[in-house]
Amino acid sequence: MPTSKPLSVAVICSSNMNRSMEAHAFLSKKGFNVKSFGTGDKVKLPGSGPDKPNVYDFGTTYDEIYNDLLVKDKQLYTQMGLLHMLDRNRRIKPRPERFQETKEKFDILITCEERVYDQVVEYWSSRTSVNHQPAHLINLDIQDNHEEATVGSFLICELVTTLAGSDDLDNDIDGLLNEFEDNKISKPLLHTVVFY
Repeated sequence: MPTSKPLSVAVICSSNMNRSMEAHAFLSKKGFNVKSFGTGDKVKLPGSGPDKPNVYDFGTTYDEIYNDLLVKDKQLYTQMGLLHMLDRNRRIKPRPERFQETKEKFDILITCEERVYDQVVEYWSSRTSVNHQPAHLINLDIQDNHEEATVGSFLICELVTTLAGSDDLDNDIDGLLNEFEDNKISKPLLHTVVFY
């Protein structure tokens, strides 16, 4: 359970569609203070072929994307699970958000793939630290499909629950992450401390 001073958590994937939103939904249900983001230049969803993705700006609402896909090919996008995913997303928040544009501060930043982790690190190296408030940036690799996003959300919740149980996260985090790696996952977690 979240501690008396609840951690603020950001879950970040590329388009703020699948993995980050699945974890956002699950962590919210468990009572965590959570937001979700993407780091890409555009929101990209699979299309009718590998060379025909559906591409949207980050300001586009989940409703607008849902309706666009509905008109394009209801059967295909229902079968692909995209309409169901967008329906879930629009119940959580209005639109995909880009991490590089938020002014909010978080204690824990969890990325869902190494490329996204690198984009967050790159973004951080381009900004100036204002108040030196630390945040822990952690990468947990999750494949971008519906099944893995669900499994990933359970793992992210378990990780956040573990971190929230610490009385001194800055001192305990390395040990907690090592233990999590040893017992829960097969790949090492990436971790760095960034400062607001």
